[in-house]
Amino acid sequence: MNCVKNGDYVSVNYVGTLDNKVIFDSTQNREPLSFVMGNGSLIPEFEEGVLGMKVGDKKSIYIKAADAYGEYLEEAFIEVGKDEMPEGVSIEVGMTLQLLQDDGNVSLVKVKEIKDDLVVIDTNHPLAGQNLTFDITLVDIKENNN
Repeated sequence: MNCVKNGDYVSVNYVGTLDNKVIFDSTQNREPLSFVMGNGSLIPEFEEGVLGMKVGDKKSIYIKAADAYGEYLEEAFIEVGKDEMPEGVSIEVGMTLQLLQDDGNVSLVKVKEIKDDLVVIDTNHPLAGQNLTFDITLVDIKENNN
């Protein structure tokens, strides 16, 4: 029976929980997560946990916040002029906005505070500061024969 190694195309089902047992993500009721092992598209500790698994294996992986999406940083707050906010949108504290980055990627940010002419935006990842546990089941391995 094959074990997962770097370069393999793998599929996993998982349930991701926080320390307080709240589920933050899951493949329940959707397709398994598929990725090329070792290509860096996932949290490194997640990939390391999948290495060596066989189809049908189950494993629980605990990842500290610093190794997942980082610690929650006050320095990640930015002030943006109200005139730079989307037109026709009533900005409220706690709402989530999409921020177009210079590289063309979109990130989700949260409105932290509204001042006179400024909006304070929290650019921390939504899971920053959170330890993560993934309960994983390996569903499939396809060897990459390139």
